[in-house]
Amino acid sequence: MKSLKILAFLVFFAAASAVAVSCGGNHHSESSESKQGKEYTSAYICPMHCEGSGSDEPGKCPKCGMEYKKNENHQPDEHDQSGHEGHNH
Repeated sequence: MKSLKILAFLVFFAAASAVAVSCGGNHHSESSESKQGKEYTSAYICPMHCEGSGSDEPGKCPKCGMEYKKNENHQPDEHDQSGHEGHNH
């Protein structure tokens, strides 16, 4: 009976370790380095952050069809300004 408890503990520990390692891998893939694409930096972004999605205008994601949401973290640069002040066109 004692060896059965030890075996159950080892199986549980191995499973918990596997889950911890796999979750750690997913967290790493969502590092700030991977959040540089337009699916994260555009004025309007897909809630699912589909690769290559994102727009300066409201609309729908071409990949999944979800409605774009306003990106609260969007920081427009000098090229995103619609007034074009200071440009000689």
